[in-house]
Amino acid sequence: MKKLFFLLAAVMLTGAMAVKAQGGGMQRRSVEENVKIVMEKLADLKLDKDQTVKTDTAFTQYYKAREVMFEEMRGGGGDRTQMREKMTKLNDDRDEKLKKIFTEAQYKKWKDEIEPAMRPQRPGGGQRGGGGQRK
Repeated sequence: MKKLFFLLAAVMLTGAMAVKAQGGGMQRRSVEENVKIVMEKLADLKLDKDQTVKTDTAFTQYYKAREVMFEEMRGGGGDRTQMREKMTKLNDDRDEKLKKIFTEAQYKKWKDEIEPAMRPQRPGGGQRGGGGQRK
Protein backbone atom coordinates (compact mmCIF):
# COMPACT_ATOMS: atom_id res chain seq x y z
CA MET A 1 0.00 0.00 0.00
CA LYS A 2 2.88 2.35 0.81
CA LYS A 3 4.47 1.59 -2.56
CA LEU A 4 1.23 2.46 -4.33
CA PHE A 5 0.95 5.73 -2.40
CA PHE A 6 4.52 6.76 -3.23
CA LEU A 7 4.09 5.76 -6.86
CA LEU A 8 0.91 7.83 -7.10
CA ALA A 9 2.62 10.79 -5.39
CA ALA A 10 5.57 10.55 -7.79
CA VAL A 11 3.28 10.46 -10.82
CA MET A 12 1.32 13.47 -9.59
CA LEU A 13 4.51 15.42 -8.84
CA THR A 14 5.95 14.63 -12.26
CA GLY A 15 2.71 15.68 -13.93
CA ALA A 16 2.60 18.94 -11.99
CA MET A 17 6.19 19.74 -12.94
CA ALA A 18 5.48 19.01 -16.61
CA VAL A 19 2.44 21.30 -16.62
CA LYS A 20 4.40 24.07 -14.91
CA ALA A 21 7.28 23.71 -17.37
CA GLN A 22 4.96 23.98 -20.36
CA GLY A 23 3.01 26.90 -18.91
CA GLY A 24 6.20 28.76 -18.01
CA GLY A 25 6.89 29.52 -21.66
CA MET A 26 3.63 31.41 -22.04
CA GLN A 27 4.58 34.18 -19.65
CA ARG A 28 5.62 37.38 -21.41
CA ARG A 29 8.81 39.13 -20.41
CA SER A 30 8.82 42.86 -19.73
CA VAL A 31 10.39 45.33 -22.15
CA GLU A 32 13.34 45.73 -19.78
CA GLU A 33 13.89 41.97 -19.54
CA ASN A 34 13.79 41.61 -23.33
CA VAL A 35 16.28 44.46 -23.82
CA LYS A 36 18.59 42.97 -21.18
CA ILE A 37 18.53 39.57 -22.90
CA VAL A 38 19.27 41.13 -26.32
CA MET A 39 22.09 43.24 -24.96
CA GLU A 40 23.65 40.15 -23.38
CA LYS A 41 23.47 38.33 -26.73
CA LEU A 42 25.05 41.32 -28.46
CA ALA A 43 28.16 41.09 -26.24
CA ASP A 44 29.93 39.25 -29.09
CA LEU A 45 29.69 42.41 -31.20
CA LYS A 46 31.95 44.29 -28.77
CA LEU A 47 29.93 47.50 -28.97
CA ASP A 48 31.54 50.72 -27.74
CA LYS A 49 29.74 52.92 -25.17
CA ASP A 50 27.99 55.08 -27.77
CA GLN A 51 26.82 52.03 -29.74
CA THR A 52 25.63 50.36 -26.53
CA VAL A 53 23.49 53.35 -25.54
CA LYS A 54 22.00 53.74 -29.03
CA THR A 55 21.37 50.00 -29.35
CA ASP A 56 19.68 49.86 -25.94
CA THR A 57 17.44 52.76 -27.00
CA ALA A 58 16.60 51.15 -30.35
CA PHE A 59 15.60 47.86 -28.74
CA THR A 60 13.64 49.58 -25.96
CA GLN A 61 11.60 51.44 -28.59
CA TYR A 62 11.18 48.23 -30.59
CA TYR A 63 9.95 46.16 -27.65
CA LYS A 64 7.60 48.93 -26.46
CA ALA A 65 6.05 49.20 -29.94
CA ARG A 66 5.80 45.41 -30.14
CA GLU A 67 4.04 45.31 -26.77
CA VAL A 68 1.49 47.87 -27.99
CA MET A 69 0.92 45.76 -31.09
CA PHE A 70 0.38 42.60 -29.02
CA GLU A 71 -2.13 44.48 -26.85
CA GLU A 72 -4.03 45.54 -29.97
CA MET A 73 -4.02 41.97 -31.18
CA ARG A 74 -5.31 40.66 -27.85
CA GLY A 75 -8.06 43.26 -27.97
CA GLY A 76 -9.23 42.00 -31.33
CA GLY A 77 -7.80 44.95 -33.24
CA GLY A 78 -6.78 43.55 -36.59
CA ASP A 79 -6.45 40.34 -38.48
CA ARG A 80 -3.42 38.08 -38.61
CA THR A 81 -2.22 39.33 -42.02
CA GLN A 82 -2.41 42.94 -40.91
CA MET A 83 -0.50 42.15 -37.71
CA ARG A 84 2.18 40.28 -39.67
CA GLU A 85 2.62 43.32 -41.92
CA LYS A 86 2.93 45.61 -38.91
CA MET A 87 5.46 43.28 -37.32
CA THR A 88 7.50 43.16 -40.52
CA LYS A 89 7.54 46.97 -40.67
CA LEU A 90 8.51 47.15 -37.00
CA ASN A 91 11.41 44.73 -37.61
CA ASP A 92 12.50 46.66 -40.71
CA ASP A 93 12.46 49.96 -38.79
CA ARG A 94 14.55 48.40 -36.00
CA ASP A 95 17.01 47.01 -38.54
CA GLU A 96 17.38 50.40 -40.24
CA LYS A 97 18.31 51.93 -36.88
CA LEU A 98 20.78 49.13 -36.20
CA LYS A 99 22.41 49.59 -39.63
CA LYS A 100 23.20 53.17 -38.62
CA ILE A 101 24.61 52.08 -35.23
CA PHE A 102 26.59 48.95 -36.11
CA THR A 103 29.56 48.54 -38.40
CA GLU A 104 28.97 46.40 -41.50
CA ALA A 105 30.60 43.40 -39.82
CA GLN A 106 28.54 43.86 -36.64
CA TYR A 107 25.30 44.15 -38.60
CA LYS A 108 26.13 41.06 -40.65
CA LYS A 109 26.79 39.08 -37.47
CA TRP A 110 23.50 40.37 -36.01
CA LYS A 111 21.49 39.28 -39.06
CA ASP A 112 23.28 35.98 -39.71
CA GLU A 113 23.88 34.67 -36.19
CA ILE A 114 22.28 36.58 -33.33
CA GLU A 115 18.83 37.48 -34.67
CA PRO A 116 18.01 33.94 -35.91
CA ALA A 117 19.04 32.50 -32.55
CA MET A 118 16.60 34.83 -30.78
CA ARG A 119 13.50 33.70 -32.64
CA PRO A 120 11.23 31.59 -30.46
CA GLN A 121 11.34 27.93 -31.37
CA ARG A 122 7.94 26.36 -31.93
CA PRO A 123 7.28 23.08 -30.18
CA GLY A 124 6.51 19.99 -32.23
CA GLY A 125 9.55 19.85 -34.48
CA GLY A 126 8.21 22.31 -37.02
CA GLN A 127 5.47 20.11 -38.51
CA ARG A 128 2.65 22.35 -39.54
CA GLY A 129 -0.76 21.78 -40.99
CA GLY A 130 -1.14 18.15 -40.00
CA GLY A 131 1.92 16.91 -41.85
CA GLY A 132 1.41 13.34 -40.66
CA GLN A 133 -0.95 10.90 -42.35
CA ARG A 134 -4.06 9.77 -40.52
CA LYS A 135 -5.09 6.16 -40.45
